[in-house]
Amino acid sequence: MAGPENGASPRQPDDSDLHVRLRTELGRMDEQMRSLLDAMDRLQGLLDAVVAITRENELPSVLYRIVTTAMDLVGARYGALGVLAPSGDELEQFITAGLTEEERAALAGTDFPHGRGVLGELIHHPEPLRVDDIAAHPSSVGFPPNHPYMGTLLGVAISVRGEIYGDLYLSERQDGEPFDADDESVVIALAGAAGIAIENVRLFERVREGAEQFQRLLLPTLPDLRPFTAAAVYRPAAEPSQLGGDWYDAIPLPGNVVAVVIGDVVGHDLPAAAAMASTRNMLRALLFDRSSAPGTILSQLDHTLQAITENPITTTTLARIEPAEGGWRLSWSTAGHVPHLLLAPGRPAEYLFADPGLPLGVDPGLPRPDHSCFVPPDATVVFFTDGLVEHPDHPIDQSLAELTELATEYASLPLDDFVQALADHHPSDGHDDMAVLALRTPPA
Repeated sequence: MAGPENGASPRQPDDSDLHVRLRTELGRMDEQMRSLLDAMDRLQGLLDAVVAITRENELPSVLYRIVTTAMDLVGARYGALGVLAPSGDELEQFITAGLTEEERAALAGTDFPHGRGVLGELIHHPEPLRVDDIAAHPSSVGFPPNHPYMGTLLGVAISVRGEIYGDLYLSERQDGEPFDADDESVVIALAGAAGIAIENVRLFERVREGAEQFQRLLLPTLPDLRPFTAAAVYRPAAEPSQLGGDWYDAIPLPGNVVAVVIGDVVGHDLPAAAAMASTRNMLRALLFDRSSAPGTILSQLDHTLQAITENPITTTTLARIEPAEGGWRLSWSTAGHVPHLLLAPGRPAEYLFADPGLPLGVDPGLPRPDHSCFVPPDATVVFFTDGLVEHPDHPIDQSLAELTELATEYASLPLDDFVQALADHHPSDGHDDMAVLALRTPPA
């Protein structure tokens, strides 16, 4: 058998060659696996970020969350979101994140950027922008005095319904490296989700404003109740589509008498709002029969509703305040409603607890008891719905105690400011709409 021309046998790979090749291949596979895991982590981070952004239902919170999320995804120290003015050629709002308290203090009095210099590049050319040295960029105009050092920049435009809404800016990776193509890709993806989140929250706000406006149209404007002063406030539920059934009313009657109503129709939809309006109107008509006690009027209302409507369950309190020797006499009857609060000079605030009775629409045949108490001059009676105090994580007694503290703290305010303060600082979680009506007796 003839061998190779040179007479030498071909060299067979030995174990050391196979070992080197195997190590090389394993190293390559390990690198690929690490890259794949990094990509999966970044993708998961992006998905988590999108979910977190879409949970917000207030525009300022959404914008700030977009900035901080982008910073987390690429490890940036600083971030900002500039919202374009209607003209489209400058920024009208600039939301920042990452500045320390000292850095913010050093910039106190400095106007926010309006889109000049490098920032303006993204406004006029809304393509992704990566800059490794801001100071060397042809459009750079420098930073204001006391501005923290920023050398690198990654900018991406945010579009909403096909129009540029604003620009997302990131600066200074925590590891000191410039932003790379992977950073750009993930921020572009985030910007797409951000545009959807911004549009959703703007739609949310429009729906909420429409629901609130509709609800307010159903509520009365308080008339002149002299010699008393009165103020009321209504706040819709946190969910934008949640029309409420809360209402209030006050009607002056002859002889310095005033009737006050607070109520809550079960449900959060259009039928609940319509039932609230019909119940309020029926009760108004019955109130002009001044000879009847509040309990009698509520019984008449319950029978009427049972006979001619299919209204849902309703809680309410009907009260009447009239002159008495040395002050005023408050008479009331309750249909399953929360107690009202009395703030009188020189003594602690107290809830006027009494037999609550059954809500309207349960059993019209049962009698409705009446209650009364003396109200001194310059006292305030606070009527409210349960949306002011209900919190799923707190017992009702705790919320009522918190409301007592609030009412005591703000009792000296003018009545309009007083009810606004209660609505602003309420102890509930805001899941339900709320109504507050406060009536103040004249000084002695």
